[in-house]
Amino acid sequence: MAQSVWGYDSDNGPERWHENYPMAKGDKQSPIEINSKDVQHDTSLLPWHTSYDPGAAKTILNNGRTCRVVFDDSFDRSVLRGGPLTGAYRLRQLHLHWGSSDDHGSEHVIDGVKYAAELHMVHWNPKHGNFAGALKQPDGVAVVGIFLKIGNTPKPEIKRILEEIDNIKTKGKEAPFQHFDPSILFPKSRDYWTYHGSFTTPPCEECITWILLREPIEVSSDQMAKLRSLSKNGENEPVTPLVDNWRPPQPVKGRIVRASFK
Repeated sequence: MAQSVWGYDSDNGPERWHENYPMAKGDKQSPIEINSKDVQHDTSLLPWHTSYDPGAAKTILNNGRTCRVVFDDSFDRSVLRGGPLTGAYRLRQLHLHWGSSDDHGSEHVIDGVKYAAELHMVHWNPKHGNFAGALKQPDGVAVVGIFLKIGNTPKPEIKRILEEIDNIKTKGKEAPFQHFDPSILFPKSRDYWTYHGSFTTPPCEECITWILLREPIEVSSDQMAKLRSLSKNGENEPVTPLVDNWRPPQPVKGRIVRASFK
């Protein structure tokens, strides 16, 4: 398996990542399965909040592994604070993981339940200088994870992302994506689970404070189909649907998951 071609197929997928990225077999890997009976309610956990500048949104792209929206993080323009965090973390990008059908696709699993997709909002701690520096620190990155479930009253907010899909059908395509406030994607409830883990893609650095929201947001089956219409190949190659870009749950290895709610 060549260094740069990790992916989600049997020859380069999650069970082989550790061959090139030994951290993938570390003790604090993500995602995990969360079992309510093992979760500790922690009354000291604060509410989290964001102040996002819609003008910070820059582009949307298909990198062959996910659909990503990129934000300007050159100063404290869009930040996440509170919850289990100390200080303000800057929003850098958001991306999604999804399945080949509606009954799976999320990376985290809650009491055996898999959702259709999972949205990750990636923030980093500017006290470490830059993003690369943050990746080397245990408190370097904070990711807000939001589950997407299939429902009849889909969240209109996600439409904005899906409307752009036709412009980034193939790997390497990028389109302008301006004036977008990602906080419209949050569910009503601010309840969350938190634990220390890793990126769910190589090199799987263990620098993430996860803030996983308990309440999913709704998408329609049609909207999910739209995501699956992306291709993981380039423009002049055969269309191969970009699906099942999720990593299965990893061993918890004694980590404690805390909850902000009872």
